[in-house]
Formats: sequence, C-alpha cells, structure tokens
Amino acid sequence: MTMNEQKKCVTIFVISDSAGETASKLAAASMAQYPTIDFSLFRRTFAKEEDKLRKALEDAKRENAMVLHTIVNDRLVKIANDFFEKHNLYHFDILTPPVAEIERLTGVAPTREPGALHHLNENYFKRIEAMEFAVKYDDGKDPRGFLEADVLLLGVSRTSKTPLSLFLANKNLKVANLPLIPEAHLPKQLWETNPKKIVGLTNDPDILNGIRKERMRTYGLPADTSYSDIEKIRKELTFANDLYEKLGCVVINVASLSIEETASMILNALNLEDHSYYATESPEA
Repeated sequence: MTMNEQKKCVTIFVISDSAGETASKLAAASMAQYPTIDFSLFRRTFAKEEDKLRKALEDAKRENAMVLHTIVNDRLVKIANDFFEKHNLYHFDILTPPVAEIERLTGVAPTREPGALHHLNENYFKRIEAMEFAVKYDDGKDPRGFLEADVLLLGVSRTSKTPLSLFLANKNLKVANLPLIPEAHLPKQLWETNPKKIVGLTNDPDILNGIRKERMRTYGLPADTSYSDIEKIRKELTFANDLYEKLGCVVINVASLSIEETASMILNALNLEDHSYYATESPEA
C-alpha cells in the first residue's frame, strides 16, 4: 500500500466480556496520537456468550476494523483468535498476556471472571463514600471538611476544582475544595489544614478570560462582564498566588493540562496512591 493509498479513516472495534473500559481507554490514547486521522469507534460490550461474541466479530469483519479486546474466558479467547487469524484482522489482546504471566510467576490460576474489576466490594463502597464527600464539601460549603480531606483544592473560579474533586474521588480520595475570592473571608479551618495536603490551582490570565467569556455565553449573557474582566482576573490570580505562598502549598498551573494530567500531578506531588483498583484485603483473609 503506497502513502497515497493509505487510509485516512480507521475503524476500531472494542470487544469485551465486561464494560470495555480498559480497551476503550487504550483506543482513545491511540487515537489521540493522530489528530489528522478520522476514526470510527464501535463498542461491543458484555459479550459473555458465544453467539454475542460471534456477532461482534462479524461486525468487526464487515467494517474491516482493527480490534482491541478484553476477554477472560479461555474458550471465547480461542474463538476470537481463530476468527482474527482466519479473516486476517488486526487484533490486540490486552488481558491474556499479563494474566498468563502472573499465573506463571505465582502458580495461581486466574478466576477468569468477566468484570472482576467492578466488584461491589469494600473498595467500591469506599469510592462511593469519597464521591459523596466531594459533593458535600464542594465549593467550600462546609470548611469543617478541610480537616477530614485527603486533598484540599484551592483556586479562583474556573480552575477545574469541582471536576478534579470528583475525578480524584473516583480514586478513593476524599477531596474538598474552596473557591478563592479576594473580598471573601477565608475560613479558619484553612489555616488549620496541613499544607502538605493543599493544592493551589492557578491559570494564565488570558486563558481564564476566554473560559469565563464562554461561560457567560452559555448562560445567554454578554461575554464581557466583571466576571470575565481581564484586570479583575489578574487581581484574583495575584491574590491566590500570594495565598499559596503564605500557605507553602503545592501550586499547579492548569492552563494546558487535562483533568487526568492535573490529577496525576496532584497524586505525585502529595505522594498519594490511586486506590481505585486495589483490593482492600486478601480474598483469604
């Protein structure tokens, strides 16, 4: 195939015997590397029975797709692999190689249970508790939560405090956040909180100006208001950065960062672990 004949549109099928989140994330990460290519992404999930799997495979064949799959049942894996070989379809088995290597290292056979990652176990309920905590202590509604939190996020309006709180809560972390307004009183609990669990979020004035203007437009209001005034924004950011210096906390500029990137930086900076996938205790305990 010559360069001129190469595809400018790629079809990817995610096939899974569970929710397909792992393969979907890999597909998204791969697609992000090719901003000039058009992609079609199809998900065929909860393919736990042979007939449903074969239907998904035929769909992928019809679209001449590349397939990313997470299937744990040995028999279904063989059916899928035989199909791919027969029809010369590109496929990537995400689970089988690492699962097989763990079995080789430990001598312990895997459970081969679809969706085992999403058990409603103690770890799951801790995550729900963390999400409820984030909602309860969002936007500084109750500063008493600062002292209970694993992470306290500070920032002026539109620095992604709430989305970050919920994203980190999904990693089993209790997160509170406080919006910073120069004229507003700072709660005494802020000064009682260990600065090693505080993160100050900041942004570039011009970027924040654009974000706030767009926010006004979504409300059907004029874009140019005191909320989006560039000089007011600069004063807010100066106030916030001065406060961060006084607190001695970690500071992260979110201007060019995604929620995922910012969250990862927070985990690294505060030496926290992502507990969302960890078992809380051994099955034999």
